[in-house]
Amino acid sequence: MMKIIFYLIFLIPLSFFNNFWLIQNLLVILSLIFMFMISFTYFSSISYFLGFDFMSYFLILLSLWLGFLMLMASEKIYKYKDYYNLFILMLLFLILFLILTFSSLNLFVFYLFFEASLIPIIIIIMGWGYQPERIQAGVYLFFYTMMASLPMLLFIFYFYKNFFSLDYIFINKNFNNLILYFMMNMVFFVKLPMFLVHLWLPKAHVEAPVSGSMVLAGVMLKLGGYGLLRFLIMFKEIGMKFNFFLLNLSLMGGLLISMLCIRQSDMKSLIAYSSVVHMSLMFSGLLTLNYWGMVGSLMMMIAHGLCSSGLFVLVNLCYERFYSRSLYINKGLINILPSLSLWWFMMVSSNMAAPPSLNLLSEIMLINSLVSFSLLNMFFLIMISFFSAVYSLYLYSFSQHGKFYSGIYSFKSLNLREYLILFLHWIPLNLMFLKSDFLML
Repeated sequence: MMKIIFYLIFLIPLSFFNNFWLIQNLLVILSLIFMFMISFTYFSSISYFLGFDFMSYFLILLSLWLGFLMLMASEKIYKYKDYYNLFILMLLFLILFLILTFSSLNLFVFYLFFEASLIPIIIIIMGWGYQPERIQAGVYLFFYTMMASLPMLLFIFYFYKNFFSLDYIFINKNFNNLILYFMMNMVFFVKLPMFLVHLWLPKAHVEAPVSGSMVLAGVMLKLGGYGLLRFLIMFKEIGMKFNFFLLNLSLMGGLLISMLCIRQSDMKSLIAYSSVVHMSLMFSGLLTLNYWGMVGSLMMMIAHGLCSSGLFVLVNLCYERFYSRSLYINKGLINILPSLSLWWFMMVSSNMAAPPSLNLLSEIMLINSLVSFSLLNMFFLIMISFFSAVYSLYLYSFSQHGKFYSGIYSFKSLNLREYLILFLHWIPLNLMFLKSDFLML
């Protein structure tokens, strides 16, 4: 594990030289190196306090994969010389912190890097965002996460005082206490985000630059899911009594927000809210505490990371050409960028869980898990599946069809780099189901 970390640390001084694409290529190489490190043991590549099992492996791979795609999508920053050295520095720190979070084998180290990953993303949102509201978005993100995570720190101290160790191996204690349950898990609920504490997410997404949106949707939301996957084992007893309430709240929230998506006019806002819908389904599946739910939620995290990130890239491609994210201005794109329309279709169909995407597989597993928990969940699941198809088709049909905006006189056509970004989002998303047995081990 140290070789990956050192690779990233040695990339940091390189970011002060004027070689934007070199760093991107080196990150590609790093993600390929890591891809071949897959192993079938319990924990592998253990070194000091780092190591990974299957859960962390896929999320670390996702972080590295989206890391170089973020650089690829941010050509504008490089072209306009918009402090791109600092940008690369922040991005490298972000990837480093995320990988350390996912590969840590110690509760305190996990907490430390979980919080540290907040700093680069806030600097990215506040430094390279588009509207003046980005300051408010940054403050929302910061305070939501900080307020919820301080109780977790207190819980870690409490745990250490009683059990004298914070290693994952010893986290098999059983707490039958609602206060401790919320102290530990509240920060993950905010990070997911769970319905009612999701308010920071649309703001942060809409104000962030494309790379910020990609990493927020792709990896930052997964920190919450990963934390729950790891630490819900401590709350089995209270979970049997209490998860039921959160599960229903989450499913209801997913339904309400999927209806809210249908009346968004800002494309980026629509995709941000659809993230909340996906995550609420993932979260409720996880709370059933059964195997299907766990595996399905892990798959949903990976699928959503690739799919949402790809959609944000698509919206940004339109934004860079038409200088607007409004659905009223981005109409009739099929007339002027027909080849982009295909990618819109592919990404949107993955978003509504059409085969052969990983979204479909994960949704099938989550639906299995939720229906086996209670047949009454069927109603919510039917409605969420229906409305998620509705808002996906709404996004596609409104942006691609209709009369295009007469103010568009000339614009830059798409280049190979932009198609490659979309290709690298879509291919793993739709080919991974062939090897889904890895995810179900």
